[in-house]
Amino acid sequence: MTATTAQDRADIIEAATRVFWYIDIRDWDAFTGTFAEQVTLDYSSIWGGEPATVTPAQIRADWEKLIGAFDATQHLLGNHLVTVDGEHAELTAVFQAVHILPNLFGSPRWTLGGAYRIGLERVAGEWKVNALTMTATWADGNKDILAIASGGQRPDAA
Repeated sequence: MTATTAQDRADIIEAATRVFWYIDIRDWDAFTGTFAEQVTLDYSSIWGGEPATVTPAQIRADWEKLIGAFDATQHLLGNHLVTVDGEHAELTAVFQAVHILPNLFGSPRWTLGGAYRIGLERVAGEWKVNALTMTATWADGNKDILAIASGGQRPDAA
């Protein structure tokens, strides 16, 4: 591995990590800045449907509403595998995502695990995410809190 490749690898992992860090601390302005102008999102393993190409502003609007409905989240990436091809890169990593939302109907916690394939492109010398493919392979806890969060209806906590 050359110094440039090592630096690219570190920068790519950092760029992907920032996406999830900004989600968890709810810094939506910084979150939006982690993306390229167009992003292909594929969350079909959990939502069904087809991948969609959207703007960072669209991602922010949707995710701020959904993720913001949880009391807390924690997204962890690990076992990073990075490939670089000129100005494009791909990071593959396993993930765990914990979601917390107290409710009257069960556990306040839902944890999802699986793998992400994250595409990136170099824009003005900085790596930006241009594709997110999440493949869920396991879950634990109360998935109903996802429906509560996405529906905007939150029963009072017990």
